[in-house]
Amino acid sequence: MSDSPKRPRIVRNDYRALHPPTSGDWSPSLAVSVVVPAYGGQGELDLVLAALAAQSYPSELMEVVVVDDNSTPPLRLPELRPEHTRLVVTTGESWGSAHAVNTGVNHADGQVVLRLDADMVAYRDHVEAQMRWHHAADYLAVLGHKRFVEWEPGRFTPEQVHEKVLAGEAAALFAVEDAKPHWVENVIADTAGLVQHHPGIFRVFVGATNSVHRDFFKTVGGLDTDLRLGSDTEFAYRLAQAGAVFVPETTSSAWHLGMPQMVQKWDEGRHQRVPYIAQRVPLHGMRRTAPARAWRVPLLDMVVEVGDAAAADVDACVAPVLAGPDGDVRITLVTGQGPAPQDRASILAGEGAQQRLIEEAYDAEARVRVAAEAPAPDPAVPYRLLLPRPVPLRANSIGKLLAAMERADAGLVLAALPDAPPARLERTAAFARARHITGDSGLDQVVAGIWGAARYDGLAAREAEPTVYEPGPPDAARRLARRLFDARQRARLRALLRR
Repeated sequence: MSDSPKRPRIVRNDYRALHPPTSGDWSPSLAVSVVVPAYGGQGELDLVLAALAAQSYPSELMEVVVVDDNSTPPLRLPELRPEHTRLVVTTGESWGSAHAVNTGVNHADGQVVLRLDADMVAYRDHVEAQMRWHHAADYLAVLGHKRFVEWEPGRFTPEQVHEKVLAGEAAALFAVEDAKPHWVENVIADTAGLVQHHPGIFRVFVGATNSVHRDFFKTVGGLDTDLRLGSDTEFAYRLAQAGAVFVPETTSSAWHLGMPQMVQKWDEGRHQRVPYIAQRVPLHGMRRTAPARAWRVPLLDMVVEVGDAAAADVDACVAPVLAGPDGDVRITLVTGQGPAPQDRASILAGEGAQQRLIEEAYDAEARVRVAAEAPAPDPAVPYRLLLPRPVPLRANSIGKLLAAMERADAGLVLAALPDAPPARLERTAAFARARHITGDSGLDQVVAGIWGAARYDGLAAREAEPTVYEPGPPDAARRLARRLFDARQRARLRALLRR
């Protein structure tokens, strides 16, 4: 399958391979729906719509969907507004910005969705600047530019804002030296404009203004309405997992009227978001300092083809991972058959004995599941490790393998195994983008081209660590203690050493 003109092969996040049309000298063809979620703030909304009415993007290709999240009193549409503007009121079943944005997208007709906050005054070419990119590729997440300013209601009328924006003088509405930049600008600068890939690059795609193709929005699943806080971060993570390329559009800007709560109450806001984001976003920095545990979305899916392997061999593969620093993992043991028989004849004859031991050993371990078939890749999990058979691992074997992938910035790592085909470590985002570009054929070759592939030696340990099946011989200190002390004395000695 040949690449679509809308699906060029972009390497990692290097969007410089694209050549978007020059602003003001092109003929747009994509329709855009500007979704404006709002709760109260009629005065600010009037200014936002006045600025949108002066946009350079063709009016016949732009609609505005204002979503009233059950404001009291209800919001209304002012006379000065874009030609194609609708007001939608959310249902009472949910509330919050995530629900409001999803509602707006469900009512949108445009091929691209541009989210704009209800307190942001956009420059004249703000919509056009973002839309240029979407004409070049259909899997971009374009981040608009903005500055925060102190705001006093009534400072400008909608007519004054419209006049300035229409004349291309929106920058003169406020003094730039009195405005504050968004924190994402530090990340953008630190990554050469997001060109240098980093697993956590998605975190810049927060706070409106931003835009994605509507089909891509729906493929990802929209925003999570269960999250009252942090929904934009979690959505951005899922965009990255789906293979999105993040593009900072800085040629046009917008004024954010007032300082956001996360600036005014940074520590409080961060603490309120931590558990929600950490449960769902394995690549966020909030997870780095947390001890290994079972999370809603693990860092790694590890799939082991068990076959007829002995329970002791399976445990030598699984136990070190669960007990060590790499325990942020979900493990699937693939048996190739249903549950082991439990009837009297089978147990006496030994049929399925090893599988019964495996099932019993991990019955209470939430991070391990036994299945007849390998599960489909989970789009929310950033990495997937496929082992063709159980091999002995060390406590840090997985961590070293992941580190090797990140050093090479690879989308696929093939890890050599003794007497077996190589293990495969796959980066979900790389394979998701490959599928988006070409379908399901030749994925390894596509991933190697857009993200890179690497090889790794040393995943399997030479010898298995002690397990519940093979505890290993006692060391010299333990043998000496048994010779010199009785059981009670040894117990007291162990208690003293634990202090």
